Amino acid sequence: MDFATSSHPGVQAQLDRLAALSVPDGRLGLETVRQLLARLGDPHKRVPPTFHVAGTNGKGSTCAFLRAMLEAEGYRVHVTTSPHLVRYNERIRLAGKLIEDDHLAALLGEVLEQIDGLNPSFFEVTIAAAFLAFSREPADACVVEVGLGGRFDATNVLGPEVLAACGIAALGIDHERFLLAPEEGVPTEPMARIAFEKAGIAKKGVPLVTIAQRPLEMAAIRAVADRVGAPVTLACEAPDVPIALPGQHQRVNAGLAAAMLRAQQLVPIADAAIERGMADARWPARLQRLSSGPLTGRREVWLDGGHNPSAGDALAKHFAGQRFHLIAGMIEGKNPAALTKPLADMFVSLSVVPVPAHDCYPAEAFGTGARANPDVATAIAALPDDGLTVLIAGSLYLAGEVLRLNDQIPD
Repeated sequence: MDFATSSHPGVQAQLDRLAALSVPDGRLGLETVRQLLARLGDPHKRVPPTFHVAGTNGKGSTCAFLRAMLEAEGYRVHVTTSPHLVRYNERIRLAGKLIEDDHLAALLGEVLEQIDGLNPSFFEVTIAAAFLAFSREPADACVVEVGLGGRFDATNVLGPEVLAACGIAALGIDHERFLLAPEEGVPTEPMARIAFEKAGIAKKGVPLVTIAQRPLEMAAIRAVADRVGAPVTLACEAPDVPIALPGQHQRVNAGLAAAMLRAQQLVPIADAAIERGMADARWPARLQRLSSGPLTGRREVWLDGGHNPSAGDALAKHFAGQRFHLIAGMIEGKNPAALTKPLADMFVSLSVVPVPAHDCYPAEAFGTGARANPDVATAIAALPDDGLTVLIAGSLYLAGEVLRLNDQIPD
């Protein structure tokens, strides 16, 4: 369940209504969100040309690169991503700016007035609100991040009439309860099933761009694309040009964004804008070096919301050969070894902290030597003054709390 609070009374009133929503266990499909959107006049059919991005890791970063590249061309861009880090407003960006509180309160209220008898989820209401806003505010393009999976994700109501290109970022095992649930007529090998689910965003005649996947995964993607009639393009890693986001894996994400823009024909863009976007993109809590602030003081502190094996491997590559203190927090249902295993030879201490407002793992779940701390501030204060870097990782929800405490609210 996603949680959200706001200092704006009108927004908070609507967030309280959102928090009260529940979903029948195991419900899948797009029927509920389609009915909700129909009551709102089908706004998803009237949004500007849209770039739709799925994947296990890197889809949010790819969306950040897409936005930066399109804005470098001078376009006005709507964006919806998830989850939010500090403020719910981060989920809806209108023509380059986070939605304002008064507008958000009214928008959520309008959507929530239409839910009688539907029992939609938090995410379905959020996506309906985003598409309603996108249909009303002039813009040149939209960037939409898949929430979970692809085939049954609420964003997958988008049709070929509005889609410019679809993209698939790096794949990995995550959300097994939903994405690997038994079902007839789907691949049985886990990674092939993951690829099948992500490729479910493919639409007839719309370019489907993917990074290089393993043969089994590529076969699953191509099978889905062939069935619906979507041309497949393979993205290449971004060339040796300046890139804003740290980590070699970000060159893969930048390359995916560039390939999506080049594969489509609805929103013209120059190569120069693509390169400027690579250098300008911002995406907090993904290998982000924090500024000196109330939480970090003068220490070098890095923040990453990664929580699965692929994210752990990316962190290991970035910090290869370095020694650091690891502060971790992870919600239940994830795997602490996703972080501790690839980083085992790098961290000199492991402090485990709670993830605010979520059920999370205790220190003993992270292995021998992990120390429990009541919060991140206490964990940092307890570290020796040895000049070593600090890495905070394990949950985007924890990352949001860290940004809030360090006065680095995403804008």
